[in-house]
Amino acid sequence: MLYTDGLITLFSFGGIYATGTFDFNFNEIIIFGVVINITAALGAYVFGFLEDKIGIKKVIIISLTFLILLCLLILFVKSKVYFWIFGSALGLFIGSIQSSSRTALIGLSNSNNINSLFGVYATSGKITNFLGPFLVATFTSIFSSQKAGMATILIFLILGLLLFSKVKL
Repeated sequence: MLYTDGLITLFSFGGIYATGTFDFNFNEIIIFGVVINITAALGAYVFGFLEDKIGIKKVIIISLTFLILLCLLILFVKSKVYFWIFGSALGLFIGSIQSSSRTALIGLSNSNNINSLFGVYATSGKITNFLGPFLVATFTSIFSSQKAGMATILIFLILGLLLFSKVKL
């Protein structure tokens, strides 16, 4: 739930951040969205094979770790070119984590509770999905900085990584 909230917030505010910090125009935002979707599909595909070799839990931990590192890099870059590179690379791990999280949920369930588990998964995200935008808006306002606001996404990703590392799969 936590790292999913971080991803939802990243999706919601990524374009705003690109526009406000790197002067992206409308066409660049659209192209960037397409590129991220392509890299996400590639990440889901490639990491799907990796799941079979090293396991779902390791793939999710690797993906979260790289998402955190790339988000940190994006917060420090000043170049639009580097933003494009690191932002596009985010897609690889976004696709991986979205795909692997659903596979992990199946691994955590048994045939008797799989439907209710997916229901809880979907509902939990709806209940807490206001937290990310609230923190982004609050930190952006307090510090008068989009970077400060976007840094709050790291809270969700890091807490999600810490909690997920304790899950037994």
